[in-house]
Amino acid sequence: MLHSPVGTLPTAEPKNGPTASSNPTLFANAARLIGLGAWSCDLTTQDLSWTECVFDLFGLPADRRIDRSEAVSLYCEESRETMERLRAHTVATGAGFTMDAQIRRTDGELRWMRLTAAARMENGRAVELFGTKQDVTEEHARWQRLRRMAENDAVTGLANRALFEMHFLDRPATDPILADLGTLVLFDLDSFKKVNDCWGHVAGDACLAAFGQRLSESFPEARMIARIGGDEFAMLLNRTGEIEMPDRMLRRRMPHLLTPVPWGRELLPLSVSAGVAQVPCRVVMDPEVLFVQADTALYSAKRKGGGAIIVNA
Repeated sequence: MLHSPVGTLPTAEPKNGPTASSNPTLFANAARLIGLGAWSCDLTTQDLSWTECVFDLFGLPADRRIDRSEAVSLYCEESRETMERLRAHTVATGAGFTMDAQIRRTDGELRWMRLTAAARMENGRAVELFGTKQDVTEEHARWQRLRRMAENDAVTGLANRALFEMHFLDRPATDPILADLGTLVLFDLDSFKKVNDCWGHVAGDACLAAFGQRLSESFPEARMIARIGGDEFAMLLNRTGEIEMPDRMLRRRMPHLLTPVPWGRELLPLSVSAGVAQVPCRVVMDPEVLFVQADTALYSAKRKGGGAIIVNA
């Protein structure tokens, strides 16, 4: 194992410029800076060899012998299944792989690790696997933050229009993902302009956020709830086999959705119109057609003066 501290790195270069170096301290310190460790596995004995950074990544002391079954048990289930499948392919073919795996350290902390693997072959047979393991937890966290910014509405935290289109509107009618889809509901806040005019846009945002949260609380079974416009929301529901019609279900849950929103010493009013479109049983329906049906129903509800729920039969 390599234990040299970063502070021992030489600071002077040869007069004729830098030259190649085999200084193990240099490589050890550079690897430690990026959380990169090396590993190998003897395929005959299944014995593992790890550098210090790998022990640190898994939360294990570097002075102990590590058993492969113990190491594998620290992978989260989905990552473990993927790793074992890719590993078996490498052993069979000699082709290496790279994957990001989620692991749970011995102290219970979840981390992300970038695993690279290659095979050493003898007489056409893999005899050893080797590669690197690098802690990429912070990289994953940054990616998740960027993804949330790209896919989630900043005011409500719900899916945004782009994600709604990606997972629904832009898909072909025959996409298996849509096979269980039963209902699309479009909502429009009738009182939104009044709130903005009387109390300001910050109050309007408070109403949007409250309505979005209440939708999520009232319909935990929804496959997606999205804010698709200024005061417009969309909700996708799967087929459930319930006899209750969607308009009755909405009316039963509507009181919670329409509770006035506290704003200082005042209560901001909420009024909502809804347009509902259902997918008939055993019918393949184009998402855009279903959206037009729900939008037409919503327009009819708005023409009634708001607060109505219309089902487009």
